[in-house]
Amino acid sequence: MEKRSIRVGIDVGGTHTKAVALDNATHEIVGESIVMTSHDDPMGVAAGVIECFEKCLTQNGIDPDDVVFIAHSTTQATNALLEGDVAKVGIIGMGAGGLEAMLAKRQTNIPAIDLGTGRFIETCHTYMKVKDVNKESLGKAIDELKAQGATVIAGSKAFGVDDLKEELLVREAAQEKGMLASVASDISKLYGLTRRTRTAAINGSILPKMMNTAESTESSVRKAGIKVPLMIMRGDGGVMDITEMKKRPVLTMLSGPAASVMGALMYLRASNGIYFEVGGTSTNIGVIKNGRPAVEYSIVGGHRTYINSLDVRVLGVAGGSMVRAANGHLVDVGPRSAHIGGLKYAVYTPTGEIEEPELEFFSPKPGDPEDYVRIKLKSGKRVTITNSCAANVLGLVKETDYSYGNVESARLCMKPLADYMGVSVEECARQILDKAYEKIKPVIEEFAEKYRIEKDQITLVGVGGGASALLPYSANQMNMNYSIPKYAEVISSIGVALAMIRDVVERVIPNPTTEDISKIKKEAAALAIKNGAVPETVEVQIEIDPQTSKVTAIAMGSNEVQTTNLLLNCDEEEARKLAAGSIRGAKLEEVKTLAQTDAFYVFGCEMNGKQQVRLVDHRGFIKVQVGDGIATICKAADWKATVEGMWKQQLAYKTDTVLTPDVFLCVGGKVLDFSNTVSLEQLEIIMESEFLDIEPEEEVLLVVSRTELN
Repeated sequence: MEKRSIRVGIDVGGTHTKAVALDNATHEIVGESIVMTSHDDPMGVAAGVIECFEKCLTQNGIDPDDVVFIAHSTTQATNALLEGDVAKVGIIGMGAGGLEAMLAKRQTNIPAIDLGTGRFIETCHTYMKVKDVNKESLGKAIDELKAQGATVIAGSKAFGVDDLKEELLVREAAQEKGMLASVASDISKLYGLTRRTRTAAINGSILPKMMNTAESTESSVRKAGIKVPLMIMRGDGGVMDITEMKKRPVLTMLSGPAASVMGALMYLRASNGIYFEVGGTSTNIGVIKNGRPAVEYSIVGGHRTYINSLDVRVLGVAGGSMVRAANGHLVDVGPRSAHIGGLKYAVYTPTGEIEEPELEFFSPKPGDPEDYVRIKLKSGKRVTITNSCAANVLGLVKETDYSYGNVESARLCMKPLADYMGVSVEECARQILDKAYEKIKPVIEEFAEKYRIEKDQITLVGVGGGASALLPYSANQMNMNYSIPKYAEVISSIGVALAMIRDVVERVIPNPTTEDISKIKKEAAALAIKNGAVPETVEVQIEIDPQTSKVTAIAMGSNEVQTTNLLLNCDEEEARKLAAGSIRGAKLEEVKTLAQTDAFYVFGCEMNGKQQVRLVDHRGFIKVQVGDGIATICKAADWKATVEGMWKQQLAYKTDTVLTPDVFLCVGGKVLDFSNTVSLEQLEIIMESEFLDIEPEEEVLLVVSRTELN
């Protein structure tokens, strides 16, 4: 039998832990398994991860030797912080003498960190002058902090990002004392001593919990015969080696939503979207722009950190949200769900059981309002009405959707509520979804404005079992396209299995030169390679924040060289249809080919005096979609003059403001995103580093978009 190459992804959810096994060559699912998430096991969620993994292999006849990649998401870091299951952290602040000492001593003395749940990360602190830092003095400082109750040490030095020597000495000294240590400049290379120290303290507080989980999971995976490194999902959408996770566990915050986003990207062909992970109780909403999820610094206890994670909003409305009503009107939908109320959905109840349905009002939990709706049946059984019920009644849920149910059951149970409101069953269902939509609409609008995405370029993307309960209605109300990808219910596990190795380097560099850009790119690439990425697969994206002079290098790579990147083959006509389908109101014959390379098609369509542009790769994925753009092919030797001309053409003037265009460079099969640059000079410095290794005669593709919004 021919040896297979299998990728395994395991997603740890609040209720279930799900594993999928994918054929590495075709990305087809060749195995699935599901178990209950093991919150109460002595091993914590690690027990469920191990059980789910072993079940996936044995039930689907997968040889451990065939596994080339294994990764899992984790709720451990988030849960530890939510539940206050954290260690007391002893902080060793370091710096020079004089004024610096006065400032650094204060800035590294982080008080107890409020976790926003009535629980805290307890801290204690000491300060050392750099000239006094050695193994002996550190040993004494650690003993003093230990005597105050610290079980983990955090080292943070003023300007430590410029020289890590003393911070690394703290780690060595702590390890010699049998203690775990968190190194501030290991997590972030940005200035800002208070924030960097706080981030190190948060990271340190969860080290014991995460270390135990990591070691038990890794040990079990090894016992199962898996030889490849165990990877862990990061909160920013990449994966990292478990060895790195043991140093920086805080980077795994929000790895669950990150897994869902990355899974959706594998099946989503549009490149700009608002992403919904819809469960039974809550919905995570985030942004996909130019094929990448939006990432921000996490906030813990009201304080910003240097922890990169997805920019996500959590809403208390989802597929299982219950209805509230009073005085003949709907009051709200959610935040309590059928699960919280201990009730089944009306829409998933056999129609034969729906006899003499009677409207009741109740309080799901002590202290909750007493206007939540449930339906009492003749048998004495009680069920409830949810968003999923309403969506089924209105015919918005397809038979193939995970949330499809018994429409007649939903109608019969909704009739008493509709009578109470004095409306038809259909109008009742619409009002229910309207209440949910009222919460969703402001988030979509906020994200569109924040990330400068034109509304007609947005696709609403839904994953999770409850996606069809909310997405179709919201999309119709906002006149937007929507997509519920294939395998939506296990998309998180797929995202974990297909995630790329990722690492980030951030530095403050005023007026960066081409040399500065090249240096930080190499540093980020080296970190990704250290984490297991094959060098030839690594790509580095550069972002510059003009307000803070922060330069960010994001390195992404695979743990192996892909034998093929054409899992889907898309000819020009099929690509044209995909492009036309993404432009609301466009006819196929109006979509023209603007340019074509061995890897990409570029299509344009004139609408309302603007040229909609779509960049489609030969797999059929829309890599760039803009509302007003131009495209051209030129030789690498001529890139600067070409960019200059296109830049000037696409500048947008608005009263006293000049809006700079977004620029995309396609080299071979890569799409490099240079959006949000503030000047032509800055753009040229960043782009220059990309052309250092490109032959002058090689052809490159450029797309430039005007960024003025409607």
